[in-house]
Amino acid sequence: MSMINVTLPDGTINEYAEGITCAEVITDALGRKHGCLAAFVDGVEKDMSTKLSSSCSVEGILSVSEEGIHILRHSAAHLLAQAVTELYPGALPTIGPAIERGFYYDFKMDPITEADLKAIQKKMQFLAKQNAVVERIELNEEDLKSHFEHNPYKLEIINDKLEDGAGSTIYKQGEWYDLCLGPHVPNLSRLMFVKLTSVSSAYWRGDQEREQLVRIYGLVEPTKDALQATLKNIEEAKKRDHRKLGKDLQLFHIDEEVGQGLILWTPRGSIIRQELQDFISFHLRRQGYSQVFTPHVGKLDLYRTSGHFPYYQESQYPPLVEKDLMRKLADEGCSCSELANLMKSGDIDGYMLKPMNCPHHVKIYSSQARSYRDLPLRLAEFGTVYRWEQSGEISGMTRVRGFTQDDAHLFVTEEQIAEEVLGCIELVQIIFDKLGMTDYRVRVGLRDPDSDKYVGQSEGWDKAEDACRSAAQSLGVEWTEEEGEAAFYGPKIDFVVRDVIGREWQLGTVQVDYNLPERFDLLYKGNDGEMHRPVMIHRAPFGSMERFVGVLIEHFAGKFPTWLTPTQCHIITISEKHKQYAQEVADLLKEKEIRVLVDDGDDTIGKKIRTHRKMQPAYMVILGEGEAENRTVSLRARNGDQVSDLPLDQFVDDLMTEISNKEPQPCLVPSQQQSED
Repeated sequence: MSMINVTLPDGTINEYAEGITCAEVITDALGRKHGCLAAFVDGVEKDMSTKLSSSCSVEGILSVSEEGIHILRHSAAHLLAQAVTELYPGALPTIGPAIERGFYYDFKMDPITEADLKAIQKKMQFLAKQNAVVERIELNEEDLKSHFEHNPYKLEIINDKLEDGAGSTIYKQGEWYDLCLGPHVPNLSRLMFVKLTSVSSAYWRGDQEREQLVRIYGLVEPTKDALQATLKNIEEAKKRDHRKLGKDLQLFHIDEEVGQGLILWTPRGSIIRQELQDFISFHLRRQGYSQVFTPHVGKLDLYRTSGHFPYYQESQYPPLVEKDLMRKLADEGCSCSELANLMKSGDIDGYMLKPMNCPHHVKIYSSQARSYRDLPLRLAEFGTVYRWEQSGEISGMTRVRGFTQDDAHLFVTEEQIAEEVLGCIELVQIIFDKLGMTDYRVRVGLRDPDSDKYVGQSEGWDKAEDACRSAAQSLGVEWTEEEGEAAFYGPKIDFVVRDVIGREWQLGTVQVDYNLPERFDLLYKGNDGEMHRPVMIHRAPFGSMERFVGVLIEHFAGKFPTWLTPTQCHIITISEKHKQYAQEVADLLKEKEIRVLVDDGDDTIGKKIRTHRKMQPAYMVILGEGEAENRTVSLRARNGDQVSDLPLDQFVDDLMTEISNKEPQPCLVPSQQQSED
């Protein structure tokens, strides 16, 4: 019998008989309670049942790892499909992927309700207890089609995804099987801790012209405690939902007559947006940016040159064509498809709601001759752009059709890339620091060395990637390199923030671009007298203002830092006798540009406090007889803690300092816990 060498993660090399499985190797190395559900074989994910035929490295994939959770979720989707088809024999399973917070599966079946999920979940848990082995079986194309001859959706996948004559694999658990590449859990007992969460409708392959399906969502975790923690976080997330809080706090409004995904910023929400904009504008001026303004539309030719039309037209609003030309084409019997082809070919022109600001900024650069002395040229704009999102993908402020980017484009020499990337990153760090968002990681997107999709010279890419690596390394936070995640025009740095309940949000981004300067033939005269091509850096510390504020609402649960809070102080009188003093306090605060609301009405103090607490002011300023006589204030914090007899002038000074320092949370009222300690 042939022997092979297997290298373990600690560098140990063990000799085994050819044909040993991954499960046997991992059990031999780590013992029976190893907690792994799959394995890396030479870095590639494999099932535990995979037989090893040559020397290789083997590393177990723990169920609690990122890869392990993904395998659990995808395996649970298969278990869901098995349960549904056993309970509803006429149901046809289509696709069932793992997603960020769980899994789903789409079925062609009669509609079901949330009440039906309990029986399906119970069936899943029953099947998991039977602990069937999950087998991977390779089949040729003919056998695959034979296995799924009753399911046109699976046949469509086979016909579309496989080359003629190519085979693939199914995964079988008991008598049930599904088309899949895997890997999967070794047995169903790994899927005991599941929870079905919701049911909705979907379209086959996301196409509204295709069949409507039933989509069932669920969660799975490796342990009971982990599932309970996840459910607790979901409940907390519901309380923090920016769509609910945004309405309760009167921050924004979405109106069907205006349109889905189009945000109406109310006066209170506009305060938050303006404060953020003023904050970043100060640092833009400090770093030498120039503010520009560009129109909301541009000619199709502009976007043809940039490459955004027609290559990204699925995410853009339809072009606008001049009325007279439309009438002429209509009279000639021009069809919609012919019109689209004419626009695509450039035979007719039109306008487009701008999907991004960069082509406009490029035109500002090219509006005059540039020399190396002009670079870096930093152009910044709070520019509103428009993207067409499917109705089912729109969500509050975090997925919209019209949004404002804190956008900037830097035109630099190759030698300036590293320093300018660091300057962009500094802006992101300043924002995160002031908002107390210290838990974040960095992704550096690099080229895929085996792909030819990238534009620009290899030497330039090497410099840009080294600059991005060096910048990420200087941050002192977790960062990773991800090959193949670069944009086709250059490498990028993404900032992924983890909020207080563990959810991740991709916010700030910095991208290096060799493509647009080439497409628009941008030039500058170097100190050698020759013409050179600049490099563009795209950066947006907030990203979308709408999305960023939506994330902030949920991160702070509506309890913003004082400098961002729409009304910072709600002044509440105990009785009508204190109206005059309340007005004096309000006038003093307003002189200092502190945002104030006064309630000197007839309600009891208890009712007033309950009413105003819903609006989450930084402080409630309680004024009664003692405060009026001594020119003091009593403060009530959001958590109910209080401080009394605070001299008015001291309060104003301390409040001004807190706002000026942009403290992450109100801090003028010591917490009761601190006082007791």
